[in-house]
Amino acid sequence: QVQLVESGGGLVQAGGSLKLSCAASGSIASIGCVAWYRQAPRKQRELVATITSSGNTNYADFVQGRFAISRDNAKNTVYLQMINLKPEDTAIYYCNGVVTTTPGMAPRNYWGQGTQVTVSS
Repeated sequence: QVQLVESGGGLVQAGGSLKLSCAASGSIASIGCVAWYRQAPRKQRELVATITSSGNTNYADFVQGRFAISRDNAKNTVYLQMINLKPEDTAIYYCNGVVTTTPGMAPRNYWGQGTQVTVSS
């Protein structure tokens, strides 16, 4: 069984920073692409950033250079460093990872339970 656990959320003032972590545990052979999503109240879940197994990254337009996704493969952990946070960044942030549990088997998609980020004005 594989678990993704997010941490690092909290309450911060506008202009502040947070660093989110997504730690994978369980029976893991390899982790492929990992993505951060977010969902604000009464809105659809949206993609924030992605990082491939080789470290290539992509960001949503609204990030505007304020967020940075990174990974530590030795720790099976992906990070999302967020700076210059805005009230509109308030949301539950989820990580999503493509994980292979057994070499040669098809990878599966896993979600974490989310971590709340609240940015006050």
